[in-house]
Amino acid sequence: MSTPEQREIIIRRGRADTIFRGVIASGAMLSLVVLALIAGFLLFRGLEVFKDFGFSFLTGTQWDAGSGDASAPAHFGIAAMLIGSIVTAVIALIVAVPFAIAVSLFLEYYAPQFIRKPLTAILDLVAAIPSVIYGIWGYAILMPKAAGWAKSLNSWFDWIWIFKVPAPIFDRSPFIAGLLLALMVLPITTSVAREVYSQAPRDQIDAAYGLGGTKWGGIRTVVMPFGRSGLVGGAMLGLGRALGETIAVYLVLNLVFKVNFQILASAGGNVASLIATRFGEATPYELKALMAAGLVLFLVTLAVNAAATYIVSRSRTSA
Repeated sequence: MSTPEQREIIIRRGRADTIFRGVIASGAMLSLVVLALIAGFLLFRGLEVFKDFGFSFLTGTQWDAGSGDASAPAHFGIAAMLIGSIVTAVIALIVAVPFAIAVSLFLEYYAPQFIRKPLTAILDLVAAIPSVIYGIWGYAILMPKAAGWAKSLNSWFDWIWIFKVPAPIFDRSPFIAGLLLALMVLPITTSVAREVYSQAPRDQIDAAYGLGGTKWGGIRTVVMPFGRSGLVGGAMLGLGRALGETIAVYLVLNLVFKVNFQILASAGGNVASLIATRFGEATPYELKALMAAGLVLFLVTLAVNAAATYIVSRSRTSA
């Protein structure tokens, strides 16, 4: 018998489908073009600073605009602010991730239907609150209470280096900024975790029940291992937001150009708050340094979000 000829499959799309695909593709390309233009603008404005300071711009801790003439040259380094961004973001994730796991599992497997929908809507609504509202609330309500918590942590765990303070001042610390950021990243982390947990294989969960397991047993042995990568991706998305937060951190954290790992001390900062603080009174050369700092923050945040998107998409594919 002769082998039949391979048929060519031709897809004919209607006019509406073609227009829709073109609009979606154009929107996707436009977003990439906008990102490229932002990165190009920041690189163009900050290139002189990168040439003058080189790698020391990333490793230096001094930020001095100088006198504008050769008598007092400028010195710019963002290492202290980069480390401050990472410290506050890590504190936020340590606080937010356990709550995100608990809330997502409750909404998906324990909450009745009449409670699940309102709570999910409230969670999505909280994610849309502007950061300045979080900052004002954190300054007026959270900071006075969190300062007392910080004082207690210092009295109990001052034998641990990160909980020591050089002076008994507990306001405007990385600890308070991290707590505020935890509230801000909690909705997005919870949303991603809940979506991934909802895709857990029901047959394996039912098999755990059939073997005499409890609901918690099925969640612990099936759901949580299945959603581990998705949870990591959601946490990294929250990390991306925490790294770039500006106004909220500015209101609850003192901007000090010093590498500080003592999270209860009233000193710290991050790159975004540095830009917001110095932008209005910056000299032309310092403005270029702020643009260079913005480019570094842009690339770091973009890399974190890209890694998070990859992890979440991989978890969906494995489902």
